[in-house]
Amino acid sequence: MLLEIKNLKKSFVSPDGERMMILDIPQFAMASGEQLALEGGSGTGKTTFLHVIAGILQADSGSIHVAGREISTLSESERDGFRSQTIGYVFQTFNLLQGYTALENVALGMAFGRGIDIEYAKSLLARVGMQDRMNYRPRQLSVGQQQRVAVARALANHPQLVLADEPTGNLDHKHAKDSLHLIREVCREKSAGLLLVSHDRDVLSDFKDVKRLADLNGAIS
Repeated sequence: MLLEIKNLKKSFVSPDGERMMILDIPQFAMASGEQLALEGGSGTGKTTFLHVIAGILQADSGSIHVAGREISTLSESERDGFRSQTIGYVFQTFNLLQGYTALENVALGMAFGRGIDIEYAKSLLARVGMQDRMNYRPRQLSVGQQQRVAVARALANHPQLVLADEPTGNLDHKHAKDSLHLIREVCREKSAGLLLVSHDRDVLSDFKDVKRLADLNGAIS
């Protein structure tokens, strides 16, 4: 299995001091090359779920194996290193570096993985329709263009697992369709797994395998 989760729990403390359980997932698994969509609306814990899988947040308890590695026992720096080499993440909020161009954003993402390959970075940007905006900084790009750069960056390190948090949420219909096609196509080319979360029915309808996060998560059942 590419991804195996058992007895995952994650909670946060609310402003009034109450501990709130966000994730309570007894079991979840994905095979290498599998493409799975999770349906979840606002407040269902979908971003927290992806963050825990990526090692950005640490679970309260439970085990998370990605590509055979137990990440829940790693230190923060070890999780960062593992994520940069193994996981591609399309963030809902993009997380682009504002002082760098689109091409530099993609190339810098490569620097922490297998190394910078400028030609591959350019090819990914071209495939998301950004060939004429490679030297633009994020503030010079529309929200939709920034999202396309974020998609290219997530795929740049040949990840084994791609996590996508509402990856088409800020795109018009055509660019949403093109970006989703690119994510799925590159994952197939590299035999990478894809775990995408969305509430968009058009996006979800593109997947044969769709699960509801609420059905997995006892914390919100």
